[in-house]
Amino acid sequence: MFSWLSCVLVASTLLAQSAGPVIVVETAKGTFEFETYPGDAPKTVAHVIDLVKRGFYDGQRIHRAIPGFVAQWGDPRSRDAALEGDWGRGSGASSGTPIGVAEMTKKRTHTKGAVAMAHPGNPALADSQLYVTLADRPELNRNYTVFGRVIAGEDVPARLERGDVIRKMSVKE
Repeated sequence: MFSWLSCVLVASTLLAQSAGPVIVVETAKGTFEFETYPGDAPKTVAHVIDLVKRGFYDGQRIHRAIPGFVAQWGDPRSRDAALEGDWGRGSGASSGTPIGVAEMTKKRTHTKGAVAMAHPGNPALADSQLYVTLADRPELNRNYTVFGRVIAGEDVPARLERGDVIRKMSVKE
């Protein structure tokens, strides 16, 4: 029979396995953090963490901000205001290395604060564009890989507007 302490230890172990590295996003409107789920989306988490550590997102701008829907970034061309008409679109709107797999689960859904990967029509082609949902968006479930959830600064993503700068992203280890 399990004791109370055994139950707590098992629950703690399960929670520790479900959440991975935390990514810190410093923006023009404040800082927020999101935890990642390497147990559910290992290739997606590894890919995004690699991009963060290489400084890929630093200096980019929010290229899509729809109140009550999403705040999205990840297009390296968004650093150049002269290219604003193309932000978020086409093959140049990524790192150039798709993740190559779709890691969608029924467990991770598009609740408010979910962090997921945008893609050009095929989830396996997701690359560098990611978004935060600003409200529960169940219509997105099983179409996009949710690989994280905002855990601090929850009010910041909703304040972001198109053109706001992502000053720096880093991994809290």
